[in-house]
Parts: sequence; structure tokens; C-alpha cells
Amino acid sequence: MIVPPMRQHFLLDPEVTFLNHGSFGATPRVVLQAQQRAQLEMERNPVAYLGRASAALLASARQRLAAEIGARGEDLVFVPNASTGVNIVARSLALAPGDEVLTTDHEYGACVATWQRRCVESGAVLRTVAVPLPFEPEAFAERLLAACTPRTRLVFVSHITSTTAIVFPLRALCAAARERGVITLVDGAHAPGQVALDLAAIGADFYTGNCHKWMCAPKGSAFLHVRPDRLAGPVLLEAPVVSWGYVAEQAEDEGAVDGAASGGLAVGRTGHTGFDAYTGRTPLERRLQWQGTRDLSAFLSVPAAIEFQAAHDWPAWRRRCHDMAIELQREVLARNGLAPVAPDDALAQMVPIPVRTPATGDHAEALRRWLCDERRIEVPVTQHAGQVLVRASVQAYNTHEDLERLRDALAAAGV
Repeated sequence: MIVPPMRQHFLLDPEVTFLNHGSFGATPRVVLQAQQRAQLEMERNPVAYLGRASAALLASARQRLAAEIGARGEDLVFVPNASTGVNIVARSLALAPGDEVLTTDHEYGACVATWQRRCVESGAVLRTVAVPLPFEPEAFAERLLAACTPRTRLVFVSHITSTTAIVFPLRALCAAARERGVITLVDGAHAPGQVALDLAAIGADFYTGNCHKWMCAPKGSAFLHVRPDRLAGPVLLEAPVVSWGYVAEQAEDEGAVDGAASGGLAVGRTGHTGFDAYTGRTPLERRLQWQGTRDLSAFLSVPAAIEFQAAHDWPAWRRRCHDMAIELQREVLARNGLAPVAPDDALAQMVPIPVRTPATGDHAEALRRWLCDERRIEVPVTQHAGQVLVRASVQAYNTHEDLERLRDALAAAGV
């Protein structure tokens, strides 16, 4: 089998038609090699690497990422995934009984569960705004703002939705919410690498995004960004794990010096020295950077993923992939006489293709299994508002032949 040039950069099984980059991404060989070099370097002297070098290495990686997404390195931290970022904000936000968290009916289920649990714990109310299909971008911000009340504390929305693959327009929403004193949290799990990002222009209070999906970094690399003026605001983020950064913070706040101290850490109180090397210099770093011993190589390989895409003119590949995805959608919809769920410019490299099949979990899952088992096509089949959708992801390694296989398979399945 002849492997297309771009696919040769990836480890994907050539016998599988892989149209599901959106779920977990796929990482180029050269980026995995960078990760492995970082792991090997750590093992040469784990104490030197983690205890003394990691802070500078992470800072450098954050700066490179920040330059790519329109932010400042000091305003973001690495987290394992966007779900973690959502949980950090949810756990940190002080909610009172009767407060409202506003979201849409297109959000990722795991993150919805996060807010459901947080609202039950606090007595707050999770309110869901229906965003009907076909999607109307110009009505999006107005629809959510109309649902805000004096009790609305936070608006939680996706940048690119998981089930329906729609790119939500965010700037007007975030600006208007800020004027009303409402906090905004954006789940950008699918956005980095799939669309050009400018977090400063978007203006969300909190934005969390995955690097391991469309940016093609190793699995377990993501970020949480905080708007600069929010860093001094009332929402002080709490880490999932309380570790040495909290000790440094407490020592600095109290001005405590007990015996010889290092970087504000009172030795007599902690029993250790030298932790200032990795706990961080800002409240954001101190609370969220160090979570105990963990493999930092995925975070540190994000710059390699960015450089890989830069070396291959990724904006051109994004345009090509978008055009291929839209053409596939048009062909399938024309055969079925169905309409798209969103305008072309509200989609990126993922397309939600409506198909003619009953909108039940059994039928959707049966179609996914058949495509996978019988046709060796890896693609998710989702459901929203009574419609079954085949969510096809088109990445630089995909070819026109890949999309033709899916098109022909759907026709053979009678959907």
C-alpha cells in the first residue's frame, strides 16, 4: 500500500480510514520523538530535571504556546485536558443558593456533569439554553444574553462543540457578559490547531483548550488561560491537588521565615528546601503548576507540535481540510435530500453530516460499529435534537479517497 506523504508523518494504521481526529488527536512521529527525548533527559537525573529545571522548561513551553494562541505565557498554565480546566474553574467559583450557571444544549457531556454536580453541591441552578439547528451565528450571543438574569454568575460555552462540531462566535458574547458582570468560561477542547486563536481578542475570563487534539501534541497536554485582569479578581483558582505551591504562597503571605528559607519556603515548617525551583513565581503558577510528581513531557513537547505545523504551512492544510469536509457533507446531503445543520463558515475541519437513520442510541451505535467493523472506518456517530450525525474529522493526513470511502459506505448502509 502506498502511504500518502503527510500520513507518513503519523503512526496511524494504514488499513484504517481514520476520520476521527477530533476524539483524541494523532501525534506526528517527530513530536513523539521530542517527547521521548524529554522523558530520557528526565531519567538521567530526575531530581535535577524535575526539581531544578522544570520551572524554566515549563515557562519556555508556555511562552511558545502563548505566542501561538494570542496570549501571554504568564496568564496560562498547562493541564492534562480541557475537562480538568473546566473542573478547576467550577471548583473555584463561589456559588450561592439561587445563583445561575448558564450553558447551551450543545455542550460536552462530561463538562455538563461537572456543572450539574457543582450546582447540586452549592444550591445553584444550571440553566440550559437551546440553540436550535440549523445554527444561526448572528443570533447566538443575543440568545444567550436574553437568558441571563440578575442571578447569572457564569456563562459556560464551547468554542467548537463536540457533538455538532459547530464553531460558536464568542467575541460579542464575552464582551457583553463582561459588561454585565457575568463570568465567561470557554471549553476550547477542539479549537487549538483547528482554528486560528486569539485569546486576547476573544476576551473570555477563562479559556481551556486541548493541545493533543488538533494541535497534534502528545496526549495529556492542554492549557487553562486566565484573562489578565481576572488574575487579580475575586475568583482565585484552586488546584485539583494542594501541593508545594500552596506552602510557598502561605509562607509569603505570612512573611514566615523559620530558620534558613529558600524562595519563601520556611525550612523549619516544611522540612525541605529547594522547592522554589518548580512551585512558580505567580499565584497562578504556584497553585496549578506543581501537582506532585508527574510526567511533564507532553507539556514540554507542545512547542515541537507547533513547529511541526509551522514547517508544513498548517493554515493551508486547515483550509484544504475544511474544503474537503464541506464537499463531503454536500455530497451526502444531496443524496439524502437533507439540509446542513450550520453554514459552511460555522464549521472548521469537523463536519456534522445528518443521515437518514432513527435517532436512537441503538441505531447510532449500530451504524458506528458497522462502519468500524465492516468498512474499517473510524468515525463517531453522534445525536442531537432528534438527529443522528456522522461527525467526520478531516486532518492533513486524510485524502480524498478516505472521504470517498465514508461517502460510499454511508450509501451502502442506506443512510
